[in-house]
Amino acid sequence: MENIFPNHTADARDIRKLFRNYAYPAMLNMIVLSLYNIVDRIFIGQGAGALAICGLALTLPYISLLGTIGTLTGVGGADRISAAISLRNPRLACKILGNAIFLNFILSLLLILFSLYYLDEILYAFGGSEHTIPYARKYLTILIPGSLLTNLNFTFCNSIRAAGSSRQSMVIILTGVIANILLDPIFIFGFRLGIEGAAIATVLSMCISSLLLLLHFHSPRSSLRLQFNCLIPEPLILINIIGIGMAAFIMNITTGMVNIIMNRYLENYGGDYAIGAYGIISSYSIQISMLLMGICQGMQPILSYNYATGKQKLVAHTLRTAIYTGSLIACIGFILGEGLAPWLVKAFTTDPTLLKISENGLRLTFLAMPLIGFQIIVTSYFQSVRQAPKAIIMNISRQFVFLIPALGLFSNHWGLNGIWLAIPFADLMATVIAIFFYWKQKSVSLISNSVNRIH
Repeated sequence: MENIFPNHTADARDIRKLFRNYAYPAMLNMIVLSLYNIVDRIFIGQGAGALAICGLALTLPYISLLGTIGTLTGVGGADRISAAISLRNPRLACKILGNAIFLNFILSLLLILFSLYYLDEILYAFGGSEHTIPYARKYLTILIPGSLLTNLNFTFCNSIRAAGSSRQSMVIILTGVIANILLDPIFIFGFRLGIEGAAIATVLSMCISSLLLLLHFHSPRSSLRLQFNCLIPEPLILINIIGIGMAAFIMNITTGMVNIIMNRYLENYGGDYAIGAYGIISSYSIQISMLLMGICQGMQPILSYNYATGKQKLVAHTLRTAIYTGSLIACIGFILGEGLAPWLVKAFTTDPTLLKISENGLRLTFLAMPLIGFQIIVTSYFQSVRQAPKAIIMNISRQFVFLIPALGLFSNHWGLNGIWLAIPFADLMATVIAIFFYWKQKSVSLISNSVNRIH
């Protein structure tokens, strides 16, 4: 990013252009990444039946937990790489990338071994039954080892974007998704492997993406080159990566833990079909969340660069642009979810019971959707400007202070509908917390600017 503001005269128009160049490819990247599991769900739901998609939905919390390693090293590594490039230090950027890969590999390997050894116990703890666990086991036995590639891909993509190659990252990941879409019907229907075929197709497509990403890092055109000696771990770099990525890591961990609790409530009040419905609903809510996370990833290097160089006005312009864009996306998602619910759920299943539960749940859980754009963007902003504790507080408060108590209270009064309503309630309260921190930050900035003008 060293040549973005060569004359140090950038204004709001420059920021909007820069935001488009970074955020839009990142948004597409995140959507494309989310399509891996969604494509699996559609093919499995249509080809293997309602119980198969319920079994697949049972795996979602653990897939989220598996991905926390990629989040830790991807977010932490990208932030440090962006800072190294702004200091015109490509050698340091290479070391950071290598250390992020090393950390990713070690942590992923440990988690994979643990997961495979305790797989049945994990699935029972997640709310599985004798009807759904066989499907979940077949899927995860293949996908858990493949999570190493998923986490590496996430780290690679974030690093490429931090180095200013957002479009290359987007093209590579899109290639992997297209491969997954083509391979799914071949393995599910052609080879008649069912849910196992979906997992094989996903892992193979991840292999394709990983190979292309590695080739990018060895290309002469890449500004960030990967060399073998950069993989040697350096404690200070590892600590920095962990420190920066910890907020995002904790957010993902808490989300996975809450999903486990959610599954337990769904199993108690709606059975296997309620868990399957939640899998269908999350397929659409994840699409919106991924778009918003793409905005966060796109604005992160811009915020980090301008915050590090003291350009507070450009930081404010970037944040406002991100909030406007994120809020617009969340509002569109709300309109589509409420207006097209029957047609959206039919993409996954034709089972009348699962259709009814999913349609009702989709409409209820989307009630506060217009608010999450502001909430997610502001949380990511504090992470990007070295105020990670605030980001952690906002995320933990949503999950543990509001959502979990609401699940217990609302379900006692309204049953399954209460579980669905607990989600928009938590989003509403989390947005209130985000507004408070945002208002407080603006007040501090105004006072600081006034003092600077006086001096």
